[in-house]
Amino acid sequence: MKLLWAVSALLLCCWRASASTAGFTKSPLSQMKLINDSAELHCEVIGNPIPEVQWWFVEGEEPNEKFTQLFDGARDGRVQVNATYIAHATSAIHLISLTLDDSGTYECRASNDPDRNELKKTPKIKWIRSQANVIVIETPNIITEPSEVVNQTSAVLSCNLTESSLPIKGSHWMHNGKLVDSSMSTDATPYTTLRLDKITHSSSGKYECVFMTDPEVKQTIEVKTLPHVSTHKHSEHGNENDKGVMVCDSHGYPLPTDWTWVKEVDGIQTPIINGTSDKYEIKSTPNKTTLTINDLSINTDIGDYICFGTNELGTSHDKIHLRVRSRLAALWPFLGIVAEVIILVAIIFIYEKRRKPDEVTDDDDSGAAPLKSNSNANHKDKNVRQRNSN
Repeated sequence: MKLLWAVSALLLCCWRASASTAGFTKSPLSQMKLINDSAELHCEVIGNPIPEVQWWFVEGEEPNEKFTQLFDGARDGRVQVNATYIAHATSAIHLISLTLDDSGTYECRASNDPDRNELKKTPKIKWIRSQANVIVIETPNIITEPSEVVNQTSAVLSCNLTESSLPIKGSHWMHNGKLVDSSMSTDATPYTTLRLDKITHSSSGKYECVFMTDPEVKQTIEVKTLPHVSTHKHSEHGNENDKGVMVCDSHGYPLPTDWTWVKEVDGIQTPIINGTSDKYEIKSTPNKTTLTINDLSINTDIGDYICFGTNELGTSHDKIHLRVRSRLAALWPFLGIVAEVIILVAIIFIYEKRRKPDEVTDDDDSGAAPLKSNSNANHKDKNVRQRNSN
């Protein structure tokens, strides 16, 4: 029995030696936000074992404080809580669509005591806490001129920040979420302008004037144009009995809310209705429409196809000419190449056959005859020498 107690005491001492209380390595930071903005608080804790992290909302003043634990999905889904427990504890709380009631103190709590959540026991180690304030204020009023630009060729956009006590460090403009470099200003003035000398589909969209305050204050001006509809290719080719695919894109703001296709023959336009047969299939998104024609026919499918894109300001269109080729058309280039190869081989063969007999005759004349002539001359010289010796 004494041995058992000794072993238990030893194990307890080893656990205490290896265990360490929780401690913050990153605490949440206080923030000031506007109504309908979002806020995010971060918290990181170390300890052995890895501590548990909780988020609480503190209402009221001491000693009448009221604590409410915040879970993922609280406040009608406007609270999102994420946590990871790898090597150390990391947690973040994300607050969206802020209201004035979201103002207050947010508390990050951490503990690695095994009895931390026991209701009948007092934990040996208390929860450690780190707090941050989130202050939600009314959005300052920004007067825009004009409120929107509709189908104009040029415009001057202006924003005037009124009834605000927030210090201004400068301003700039954004176009569809991207910074307009030429608009950067460090002037501490509540008024800013942006000149659009030529408005096209590429310069349409949402413009935001941003005043560099804490928090940032911004307002949006929409610049609207007719949809700019264009085709990938103005001429498409397809093979008989295959599929023909034609695509139209749209650029600008706002994008089309409706797409239609027609076939034009001799100036007569026939609407193509999706789903009425297996012949045509139309798939459309706000910025693109695709017409697929199944089982192409040379007799009925050749012609001009027009796509129409319509937004709140009007309609634009573009045209594609469809050509349908016979299935044997693809074989003609191959057959032409084969014929050229056969003709070339035949020419080479005939030329080689006619050239070989001439080469053999030339070789006999140049090699054999001189040898015979030299032999006879040698015999004659020999006879002459023999007579002289007699």
